[in-house]
Amino acid sequence: MRRVSESNGIRVKAYAGTTGVLLAFDVKESQRQDLLGFAISRQILSGPYKGRIAWLQGILDFPGTTKGRGELIATNVAPIQKFRWSDYAVYPGIRYAYTIQPVYRSGSAPISATNRRLFSETGPTVEIQTQGFEREDAVIFNRAVASSQAFARRFPDIDAEIEAARQAGTLGQKTLPQHALDWLSRGLVKLIESFLSHAQDGTWAIDLAIYEYHLPRLHQAMVAAERRGAKLRILYHAKPGDKAATENEHLLHNPPLTRAKLYPRITSQIMHNKFAILSRVDLDGNYSPVAVLAGSTNWTENGCYRQANVVHISRNPAILENYVDMFATLIKTRTNRGVTKRWINKNNPIPTAPERFAGFSPRSKYADIKALAGFISSAQRDVIFATAFKLRTEITDALLGAPNDAILRLGIQNTSSQNITGIHRDRTAHFTAAALLPGGLEGWLRETSAKQRGNIRVHTKAIIIDVTSDAPLIISGSHNFSTNASRSNDENFMILRRDLDVADVYLCEIMRIYDHYRFRFSAKERKNAGAPTAPPSLTGDDSWTEPYFASGSLKELDRLRFAGR
Repeated sequence: MRRVSESNGIRVKAYAGTTGVLLAFDVKESQRQDLLGFAISRQILSGPYKGRIAWLQGILDFPGTTKGRGELIATNVAPIQKFRWSDYAVYPGIRYAYTIQPVYRSGSAPISATNRRLFSETGPTVEIQTQGFEREDAVIFNRAVASSQAFARRFPDIDAEIEAARQAGTLGQKTLPQHALDWLSRGLVKLIESFLSHAQDGTWAIDLAIYEYHLPRLHQAMVAAERRGAKLRILYHAKPGDKAATENEHLLHNPPLTRAKLYPRITSQIMHNKFAILSRVDLDGNYSPVAVLAGSTNWTENGCYRQANVVHISRNPAILENYVDMFATLIKTRTNRGVTKRWINKNNPIPTAPERFAGFSPRSKYADIKALAGFISSAQRDVIFATAFKLRTEITDALLGAPNDAILRLGIQNTSSQNITGIHRDRTAHFTAAALLPGGLEGWLRETSAKQRGNIRVHTKAIIIDVTSDAPLIISGSHNFSTNASRSNDENFMILRRDLDVADVYLCEIMRIYDHYRFRFSAKERKNAGAPTAPPSLTGDDSWTEPYFASGSLKELDRLRFAGR
C-alpha cells in the first residue's frame, strides 16, 4: 500500500510493507531556507494499541550531545536530515497515521545539543495500513542483523555470555536464548508454522522440496502435521557425501516421520529449492493446491534467524499450477538432472511479459539468466535488489546499467568475505561495507556475530524493477542469478508484475538491509578519513539539503524517485 499527502509545501509518500513503512519526503524550494530536518510522529489507528502517539526516533543529534552510545533520540528534538526515513516498529495489518513537521532554525545562533533554537510548522499527515497475511500473496522478511545497534541495545548481556562460553570451551553447546531468536525471526518462523498448521487432518497434504532441513522446531511442526493425519511428501537434497544432505537425513528421522513419503534427490549438484505446497485431498486421493510457501529461507537456524531472508506465500492459481507440476517432475527425475532440465526447457518457458509466473531451473543456454537480465534492463525509473554470491555477468551488467544513467539503483550483495558490497545509485558509486561495527567505532555499541555460521548475512535473492512506478516487477525465490543456479542446481523463482502491495513489502525490507550496510560504509569512511571518534552529528543549518537539490546529482534522483516525481 502506498499513499501521498501534501501540506504547507511539504510532500510525503508512504510505502507500507509487512513490518516496515518507508516515508519519502519532498519540499518546495521556497521552504528550504533554515530547514533543519523533519520531525515525524506516528499514531496507531487500529489494533490493541489504537490511539497511541509517539515521535519516531533517530540516532544522530546536534553537536555537543551528552547522549550515550547508541541511545535513541526523538525526532522533534533532533530532526531527520534525510529525504527518506523508515519505521520498523510496526506490525502487520495495522493502520497508522504519520505526521511530518518541517523543523526550522530560529535566529542566527549556531544550533547545538545545548542550544536548540528550533521551531516546527504544520506538515502533511498520511494514513496507511501495513500488509497482513490474508491476501493472495503474503510476504515476510526476518529481522536477521544480530550485527546491529538494535540487537546490541536490546540484548546487552548476550555477547558477554557468548564470550564466557568461548572461554569455558562450551561455545559449541551454547545457543542464543529463544527470546533473542524470536526477535531475529520477527515472525518468519511462526508464519511457516502457521502455514503447516493448516494441514489439520487427512483431507490435507504438504509437499515439501527442501535444500537444508536442519531446524528441529520446523521438523516438530511437520511431525505434528503427520500426527494429525496430514499426508506428507518430502523431497530433499541428498547429494552423497554432502554435509547438508547428512544433516537432512539425521533430522528427518529424529523423531521419525513414520508415514511420510521421503524422496532423496540424488544428483551431482544441489537441490536448492525451499518450497512447500499446501493442498486439500478428496476422497479419491486427488490433490487440489491451496497455497505455496517459497522464498530464500532454508529451514536452518542460520536461515531463519541469522541471515536476511524472505518467505513468500502465494495463493495464485497459475503460480500453484507451476509448483505442483515441478514438484511431481522433481520426484520422477530425482536421479537424473538432465531429464529435469529438458522438462523445464520444454514445459516452463519464461513469458516475455509475465504478470504472475513461477519459473524453475536448471535450463539450457542460460535462458533464465537472459530473460531476467532483459527484465532488469527494461527499467525506466529504478532497480532495487538484494542478492547473495557471485552473479552472472549478464545480471551484473543489467543491475549496474551505464555510468550516470537516469535509473536509480540501490542494491546489496553478500560476498564470501566479511564484507558486503553495495550499489549506490549507479555504476559509478559502488561501496564495500563491513558487516560489523567493532567496539567503539564512531562511538557506537559493540556488535556481535555470536553463533553465526559462515559469512552469509544477506541470503535474500530479490530484485524489484520500477518499484516507484505504478507497474513494478518483482523477481524473488531461491535462484542466485548465478552460473550454477542457471546451469546446474534445482531452483525456483516467482515473477509478479503490477502488484503494488507486494512490491512495497520488498521495497521496505530491501531498503532496510541497504541502509543498514550503507551506514556501516559511512562509518568506516569517517574512520579512514581520520574523523573524530565521536558519532557523526546533525548539521546546524540548511546546508544538508543542498545535495538533494543539486541538478543531476545522485541524491536529487533519490529524492525525486521515492517522492513519486
